[in-house]
Amino acid sequence: MTQLRRQLRQTLTIARRDFVATVFTPIFLLFLFAPLIMASFGAVGGMGAASASDSSAARTRLVVLLPATAARRVLDADARWRPLLAGDSRQPQIEARVPAADAARQAAATLAAGAHGRDTVDVAAVLYGSLDRPAVLYAAGNRGGARYLAGLARDAALAERAGTAPAAATLTAVRTSAPSQGVRKATGFFAVFGIFFLTLFLSGQVAGTMAEERNNKVIEVLAAAVPLESVFLGKLVGMFGVAVLFVTFWGVVISQLGALLPGDIGDSLRTLAPAVGGGMFALLFGGYFTMAYLLLGSVFLGVGAQAATMREIQMLSLPITIIQVAMFALSSAAVSHPGSWVATIAELFPLSSPFAMAGRAASDSALWPHAAALAWQALWVAIFITVGARLFRRGVLQSGSPTPAWKRLLRRR
Repeated sequence: MTQLRRQLRQTLTIARRDFVATVFTPIFLLFLFAPLIMASFGAVGGMGAASASDSSAARTRLVVLLPATAARRVLDADARWRPLLAGDSRQPQIEARVPAADAARQAAATLAAGAHGRDTVDVAAVLYGSLDRPAVLYAAGNRGGARYLAGLARDAALAERAGTAPAAATLTAVRTSAPSQGVRKATGFFAVFGIFFLTLFLSGQVAGTMAEERNNKVIEVLAAAVPLESVFLGKLVGMFGVAVLFVTFWGVVISQLGALLPGDIGDSLRTLAPAVGGGMFALLFGGYFTMAYLLLGSVFLGVGAQAATMREIQMLSLPITIIQVAMFALSSAAVSHPGSWVATIAELFPLSSPFAMAGRAASDSALWPHAAALAWQALWVAIFITVGARLFRRGVLQSGSPTPAWKRLLRRR
């Protein structure tokens, strides 16, 4: 058996050992369903906040104190504009009331009654006067509602002068043959964020496995039987197998849930078309996720090999995580400015290269840069593993290589 085949077999043995030891445990089920647990807690909190917000919004009103004809025109304008408002732009419901002789005093009294709880609803703003000279009185913090009432009064005044309400436009959706630059940038950003989230969520466990085996002296037994480089690479491959299992499981689940999305959301997702094509983009995404995981995992592996306790791992992992977030920011800037010097730096720097190149696949159809980028990233994975193994051999096992010849010559002099 050749040396290369022996090292490959040893590496795969270590990888299979770590994969089985991680997957075939009850704790792995908690790890596998961790996104569902986090999403459940987030959904419960979001539902509570949304319920409180909806309850408050349901009790808030915008009041119109105008004659019946003018009030009807304002309500018609509200019916035209309200469907265009969503999210934070949504305004309270409008309530028309009969104006008194002194409309200004009535508006102030209406606003005060809502503020002091003497009314059944909270009044955010009051429109009074006439359509030619409208006036709006609003409570502090409700400037948006006041502007909305003022806009409705202007729309109603224009409709009154024209003698008829403007006709509603006909909306027709057309699917273009080629995605726009904005769509390609959005696709690139989603690719960058997807790889960043997966690697940040999955690669941290690599450090813990090395530190655990260092504490129970298993790593010394492995190092005596297998080269340290094979141990490091085997552990990295084994943990990557766990990550692939995790991604495959949730990928299948999400793909089935995608069929339940509303039509508009499904159409919006289908417009995220990369420049290299859907099939090639999926392959490149998988390749760059692999490289990003191996790069970050090899760094975490080296950190875990140097740390003796979980406290030290946490202290050493925090700077790496901060650097990873910085790489995400750099890659996001590269996606927003393709072809710039920022994009070039992000594509060449090893830790940000997988993210930036995944984003580039969404906006550039050329394939040869991806082959070069994958080879460049694989080279840095080998460098990180080699450096981590040598630091572990010299610093922890205290069994470094002999003193180099140039150092021996200097000592003789």
